[in-house]
Amino acid sequence: MARKEFDFGSFLLRLLFAVLLVFLTYNPTGYSWIDWLRTDVAMVYKAAGGIVLLIGWIMYLRATWNSLGPVGTLLAAAFFGIIIWLLVEWGLFALDDSVVIQWIVLVMISGVLAVGMSWSHVRRRLSGQYDTDEIEG
Repeated sequence: MARKEFDFGSFLLRLLFAVLLVFLTYNPTGYSWIDWLRTDVAMVYKAAGGIVLLIGWIMYLRATWNSLGPVGTLLAAAFFGIIIWLLVEWGLFALDDSVVIQWIVLVMISGVLAVGMSWSHVRRRLSGQYDTDEIEG
């Protein structure tokens, strides 16, 4: 039976897919779709992978924009930025390494996308109000 209730596991699943989407698109290890473009793999595989990633990006970006809006998206990014700043203050990261900065930004983007994908569910549980998409006829 399908689970209809949104819980922390639901958020973690959305976060996992956001991390996969972001890190499959680009990451500093050299194993990403962006790096794959520079190889001699047939273009059809690159195009197919790009289309799959584009579908994921459109789903996550639309859900984030629709549920958070421009101000909420900015606030979510600021929230994750503050967490990173706090971790730097505690000495867990040094920002003088560009690879560390890349990892941090990628994790931050993943977090914003996961919150955006989940926010309508969280708002419904907190307020009892549903979000709906406006359909122009």
